[in-house]
Amino acid sequence: MPIRLLSFLNDIERALARESASNMGPSWEVSRMVSYHQSLARMTLTPAKDSAPGGKFGSVFLQSFLLSDGSPCLKATLGWEGSTSAPVIAVYAKPELDWKSEAMRIASAWLNGPAQSGEAPAESATESAPPATPKLVAVS
Repeated sequence: MPIRLLSFLNDIERALARESASNMGPSWEVSRMVSYHQSLARMTLTPAKDSAPGGKFGSVFLQSFLLSDGSPCLKATLGWEGSTSAPVIAVYAKPELDWKSEAMRIASAWLNGPAQSGEAPAESATESAPPATPKLVAVS
């Protein structure tokens, strides 16, 4: 199951626009860069020229790779201008995965902004968590 980086960035952008519009939030100008050879993608968000001053801007960086068991995984790193916080959200590809819901989860995390000092990062244990690895027990 290959991960389409540009399609997933598009889903995240649409989710950002939809959620921001429903909250009467700002709009952004978006630029994207994709390297299929390196399985990397980045979306940079800057406030639109007609939006109110002080709007959030930053980026969503995607990296696609294979796990040791051969299953695909996508890592989204969120960033905001002026913040050292860079939460990472992992998306583990599996047949029942809803990519649009994952895009909405990433968009919501980005809109919520960087975590305050001392808070846990945006990563949460959801249905996207990898399957549990069985423990090996020595039998005598």
